[in-house]
Amino acid sequence: MGARKHKACELLNVSLRTIERWEHEDGERDKRSETKRVPSNKLTQEQRQEIIGIMNSNEYQDLPPCTIVPLLADKKVYLASESTFYRILREEKQLAHRLLSKSPKHYKPKECVATGPNQVWSWDISYLPTQVLGLYYYLYMVVDIFSRKIVGWSIVSPRESHLEKLIIISDPSSVY
Repeated sequence: MGARKHKACELLNVSLRTIERWEHEDGERDKRSETKRVPSNKLTQEQRQEIIGIMNSNEYQDLPPCTIVPLLADKKVYLASESTFYRILREEKQLAHRLLSKSPKHYKPKECVATGPNQVWSWDISYLPTQVLGLYYYLYMVVDIFSRKIVGWSIVSPRESHLEKLIIISDPSSVY
């Protein structure tokens, strides 16, 4: 209502001529082609039904397309790409867990809450650089979650194959 056309064009980074061309001829559309092109290799309805039939057959009904396509290729049969199999399953609303086994359940790890010192410990490994490029010492550290104090530690050279001795403070309560 109150904005000038050239100011609006500057703000939108569009030329004034483009706006005038869009408004020309009583709002008629511009002359760009809007035809919907059909790909020449689009599957026919019979080919789609053949793929759906194979995916739902007793031999392949429990397998995902990433397994079905290679199995068909071993038999020297190529119907469509793996992504086409997935697209057809999605369009047919059959894209779900296809294995005989139950779908995996993702469990949240048990939460450990420390309300005081010395209840929950955590560990970490840090790499300490040396003067030799690409050679590190390994710092193994045990930390009390509540106070964030170091309860135990050990520095191991890169030539050692295992942790020989972890230095743990004998009385962790003395840290507090």
